[in-house]
Amino acid sequence: MNRFLCIGLMCLWRVSAIAGSTGDVTAVKVIDRLDVSGPYDKIWEPYIAKWTDDHLIVAYGLQVRRKLDMGDIVCSLSRDGGKTWSPRITIFDHRVRNGSVQYAYNNSVLFRPPGQDVIWLFAMRTPMHYRDSENADLCAAYTADGGYSWHLVELVMGYQGSLIIVAGIEAVHRDGIWHYLLPAHRNSRRHDPSFGDRRQFVLESSSLLHWKLTDYVGMPSTGDIFLHEGCIDQGDRPGELKMVMRTANMVRERPLNPAVAYSSVSRDGGKTWSEAVAEPDLPNYRAKSYYGQDRNGKKIYAYNNEAERRGLYYKTKQGDGDWSAQRVFYYNNDRNSYPTLLEDKPGSWLAVWDSSETPDRKRTVIRFGRLNIN
Repeated sequence: MNRFLCIGLMCLWRVSAIAGSTGDVTAVKVIDRLDVSGPYDKIWEPYIAKWTDDHLIVAYGLQVRRKLDMGDIVCSLSRDGGKTWSPRITIFDHRVRNGSVQYAYNNSVLFRPPGQDVIWLFAMRTPMHYRDSENADLCAAYTADGGYSWHLVELVMGYQGSLIIVAGIEAVHRDGIWHYLLPAHRNSRRHDPSFGDRRQFVLESSSLLHWKLTDYVGMPSTGDIFLHEGCIDQGDRPGELKMVMRTANMVRERPLNPAVAYSSVSRDGGKTWSEAVAEPDLPNYRAKSYYGQDRNGKKIYAYNNEAERRGLYYKTKQGDGDWSAQRVFYYNNDRNSYPTLLEDKPGSWLAVWDSSETPDRKRTVIRFGRLNIN
């Protein structure tokens, strides 16, 4: 064979392999797909929980047309470890009034308290006449039958400001009881540029019904940075909690330069949080990332590495060591964002994220996959 033809075929094979690559995530399935002719224009922000080893629950949102981050919360169930998924089950419906108020909902977070056969869902609700969800409050529901039926709950809020949630609850055993930490932030500055605020904070509860403000993350000494969508898990040292946050500049909500995440630590079980510092090895392009740790102390960070939110990537590290080089989590010439992971067993994770089927349209499918980082 002609030498130049051979080289050309090898190059073509390599390009095709890259273009068709789906990264290290395996067993990828579509949980749900948007009907583009229906009343919703996006399907987004999934979260996963386990009822049993094979019985999985994924909750996610459906955005109502002409609204921003406002719509319904639904879920889908798998009884075979993620191979097949049920039709969607509605949990929060924007068409159903709560008294005299019609709410829209978004950003579901699932949580199973230690030792309990109940899974909670926390989400945001906003009066339907608002144009977006920047001024939301917290709402909740729970299931005791693996996600088939849901019971809505009115919460008692010691914190009385607006909030935005996207990341999971961290349970810590303190003073002989479980305390539940929910990271949240507010963005009242978007509609009140003169006196509004952009701050990351932590809510705490010992009952999952009554929530109070515990502390704000300290603003970096380098200047005002919009810290938000933080994920809490174990820190680099025994007894330490760490929150890794999405970042943006304070004025226009654009990626920082350099575009990196910031982190804060708590050394008293979540009561107080340190001044935020840059994480130079963890990219963040104003996009929700995932930070977590498995039972063997191996940490993972999953993220987008560009503002367009095309591929998803990840890094790992053991204990207080260095972060690994970037690896491909999922890439298939489409749009992907909001990864959420759940440890299946040490070194093995279940993953969900919102995705699409073309590079020019985002948030049209919800995907599930498995990631082994051993």
